[in-house]
Amino acid sequence: MDEVKKLLEGFADRAADGLPDVDVEADVARGRRALRRIKRRRRITGVLCVAAASAAVLAIGNQVKWWGGPGNTEVAGGAGDPETATASTTPSTSSPAPAKGGETMSMFGAAVVELVANQQAWSAIDCSLAPKGWTAETPIAGSRVVLSHPEMRTADTTAKIVVQAAPQARSLRSVRVTDKAGKTFHVGTLDGRLSGQVKLADRWLLVELPTGTVDWPDDVLRRFMDSCTVK
Repeated sequence: MDEVKKLLEGFADRAADGLPDVDVEADVARGRRALRRIKRRRRITGVLCVAAASAAVLAIGNQVKWWGGPGNTEVAGGAGDPETATASTTPSTSSPAPAKGGETMSMFGAAVVELVANQQAWSAIDCSLAPKGWTAETPIAGSRVVLSHPEMRTADTTAKIVVQAAPQARSLRSVRVTDKAGKTFHVGTLDGRLSGQVKLADRWLLVELPTGTVDWPDDVLRRFMDSCTVK
């Protein structure tokens, strides 16, 4: 046994002498290069997987668009819903209707009265301006003029303009007082109607405007009253 053991040890020594010296640094460098190559392969594999998934999504989306395109009356899964097709149409933009003759549009969309030269001869009350399209009803009373619009055929005086002279002023609510050219204009409401009054000489001129027709701004009402005289 001892001789066999010595023989084996001799073979081992000779085999070890034939091997090159161990280079630890070279082995470490080779190991690092191998790790870098593995990481690069993983990154490339991940990029390829993402690209493949994106291509699959695009292909499926294009196929769905082709099946459900606007030119086809039928789509995969059944006929199109007519109510859905109607709701998807673009609604048309409607423009506001133009104002009728003698009126302009205010910034809020309401028709604003337009004052023009008065071509009619009234009685004791004379105004150089009158709302366009409004004419005096006949017969004309001495101290009261009623203006009506041809399109408003009604006996209701609340839908008409009433101009009258009285010795005493009326009590207006929510009064707005303006002094101009030596005259004091009072604008407010009387029995729910926009009204204005001004003292001319020894009498008061009262103007009652219609309700729910056109817009009378305060300055337009003051211009109308300022153009009037009481005989």
